[in-house]
Amino acid sequence: MSNKNILLVEGEADRAFFEALCTRWQLPVQVKVSTPRDAGHTKDTKQAALSVLKTIYLGQLADGQIERLAIAIDADRTMDGGGFDRTLNQLSQCLGPAGYALNANPGPGGLLFAHSDGLNDIGAWIMPNNAGEGALEHWIQGNLHPSEIALMEHAQASINQIPIGPKFKSIKRTKAEVATWLAWQAEPDHGLWQAAKPGLLNEAAPQFLALKMWLEKVFPAV
Repeated sequence: MSNKNILLVEGEADRAFFEALCTRWQLPVQVKVSTPRDAGHTKDTKQAALSVLKTIYLGQLADGQIERLAIAIDADRTMDGGGFDRTLNQLSQCLGPAGYALNANPGPGGLLFAHSDGLNDIGAWIMPNNAGEGALEHWIQGNLHPSEIALMEHAQASINQIPIGPKFKSIKRTKAEVATWLAWQAEPDHGLWQAAKPGLLNEAAPQFLALKMWLEKVFPAV
């Protein structure tokens, strides 16, 4: 039987992270974390995710192939053509023609788009916090366990001290910080999924709880 609950993300790193979180949180329903390539797109990016949301998944939701749908994408930086407001506007332009409008009072957690004819809400989380610039890595940094803050700060300081200068562009800085921090864990790995392991994130942090409540609201137990 095909999975009828889809969480659409930008790429493989995001997929691994959310799969780890869904397993960790033991969501009451099975959720398939999907990337644009799973829906036939040639590559995995934010724009590709928005494209397949509009051209593939909305139709599958309307005809009952899937029952519940959510998307988690990065706001990115305004200076690079992103930012929360622009990303939210792009998302609204994808969903509006299909009869979905942003719920101004979604309750705790992320964003919800309600349908004019009673279909299930579509959930949306614009990383890191549905308000500002950034990406999944910024969400991770903002929800560190208190015992991990010093190590993250040391990773940031170490990058500042690279003698020949970093090879990556400034937009990749936070990715490098989180990857360095993960490389210094008990089981070194640069995959974002490792951040979901017990003890690395602060499970009492407001944004940690908000993301959990959002997923549980979009994908409720039957």
